[in-house]
Amino acid sequence: MAAAHHFAVSVEWTGNRGTGTSAYRAYGRQNVITGQGKQPIDGSSARVFHGDVERWNPEELLIAALSECHMLSYLHSAVKAGVTITGYTDDATGTMDQEGDGGRFSEVILRPRVVLEDESQRALADSLHREASENCFIASSVNFPVRHEPVRPVG
Repeated sequence: MAAAHHFAVSVEWTGNRGTGTSAYRAYGRQNVITGQGKQPIDGSSARVFHGDVERWNPEELLIAALSECHMLSYLHSAVKAGVTITGYTDDATGTMDQEGDGGRFSEVILRPRVVLEDESQRALADSLHREASENCFIASSVNFPVRHEPVRPVG
C-alpha cells in the first residue's frame, strides 16, 4: 500500500535593508528556515549571487540533503546486510551550470568514507551504496546524476 508523507518548512526573508527590492544590490539575501520544534537554519544565496558566505545557501542544502539521504539509506542497507558500520563521513560536491538568469545542477558526487567493525566485509559494504542510492527518496527526485565515489578510510 502506498503512503503519502507530508513535510513542511517556513522560509522568512530577513534581508530587507529598508528599501526592499528597489534595486538588485539594494537587498540582502538573508533568510531563516524554520520547522516546528527545530533549530532555525540561517540561509542566504551563494556568494556568487551576492549572498552571505556565513549562511547556508540552497545549493549547499540540496547537496546536504542528497548526502544525508544516502547516508541514512546506506545505514539501513548495512543493518539488513549484517554489516556493522562504526563511522561515516561524506565530502560531497555538486556542479551547477548557469545560463543567463537560470541554471541547473549537472551532477552531485558523494564521497562516503565508511568505517567498518569488520574490514573483511569491505566488498559487501561497498556494494551497498548502489542499493542505498536506489532507496534514497531525494536522489530519486532529482533529474541529474548523483554519483558515488567511496573513499577508503585511512588508518
